[in-house]
Amino acid sequence: MKKFAAPAAILVVVLVVFFVIFNRKSHSKKNIEVVFYNVENLFDTIEDPTVWDDEFLPDSAKDWTQERYNKKLADLAKVLTEISEDDLPEVVGVCEVENRQVVEDLFRTDSLGKGKFKIIHEDSPDARGIDVALAYNSELLSELYHEKIRYSFPFEPETTTRDILYAKLLSCGDTLHFFVNHWPSRRGGQEQSEPKRLKAASVLRTKIDSILLRDMQAKIIAMGDFNDYPNNRSMTEVMNCEPGANQRLTNLTYQFHAGGLGTYNYRGEWGMLDQFIVSDGLLYSAEGCATSDSSATIFKEDWMMYFPEEGSPSPSKTYGGPNYYGGYSDHLPIRLTLFCN
Repeated sequence: MKKFAAPAAILVVVLVVFFVIFNRKSHSKKNIEVVFYNVENLFDTIEDPTVWDDEFLPDSAKDWTQERYNKKLADLAKVLTEISEDDLPEVVGVCEVENRQVVEDLFRTDSLGKGKFKIIHEDSPDARGIDVALAYNSELLSELYHEKIRYSFPFEPETTTRDILYAKLLSCGDTLHFFVNHWPSRRGGQEQSEPKRLKAASVLRTKIDSILLRDMQAKIIAMGDFNDYPNNRSMTEVMNCEPGANQRLTNLTYQFHAGGLGTYNYRGEWGMLDQFIVSDGLLYSAEGCATSDSSATIFKEDWMMYFPEEGSPSPSKTYGGPNYYGGYSDHLPIRLTLFCN
């Protein structure tokens, strides 16, 4: 029997070495990819009598069928699978989702299901029933706390809008504060609609300042479809997040706006509506999770775009009015890399 001792010992050593290498590999990821994506009206096909979802039902003018819903999920999953430089993003903020179920359906698709995502979602009072949500890889991050931040407009009390979602997550011993936003639209024109976004900015900035008051080095990421550009008053006067403003916040997507780039194309003109705003504690951190002023990107691939015979390309959208085009979304997603050491 002794002649088997050496091979057995070698086998044990090989298995131990394999386990160590595999364990290191599975925990060797140094970056956290954060994504925000306006997914353009991700509605299920079930009527909800509490919200105005009539246009996204099988018997509506849009003819929103289960087949189209499934295609939309698969298309969005493809974008979120391709956007990460490694495997899948670790944190994903989304807006224009009808409810928690559609978010769960999205992150249960074949390509995203392996990401072990957990969902943070709260119903908001938006008349159309659209919300924001946050998904995170539960093997790399854990939730410490979350809340919905609700606000209204004294000058227009009958109007409701989306809540701001605040989530505090733990990763690699670091506390990360996330805010997911979908501010009031520009419907009616900038002058008429701007006061609503100024209110949203005030609410968000106040909440961020309350965190910074307790911890000047807090690591904060505010992301979303702000329905304003980086040079609008909500950003420059209320959020005070222009690069170089020295107000503890920096808009990392300002550079794209300044360069004429954007995530949304309106009548041939690009606008940077989707943005990342980070705190100094994250931008200048010497340890734990950190980022840089060049770590934000717009994800844009030809297969996500519509190329007209005349004019410039734009994001391939699902609908244009009642017309079904079968595209991904009318917005491009944005990505932010956090470097963790």
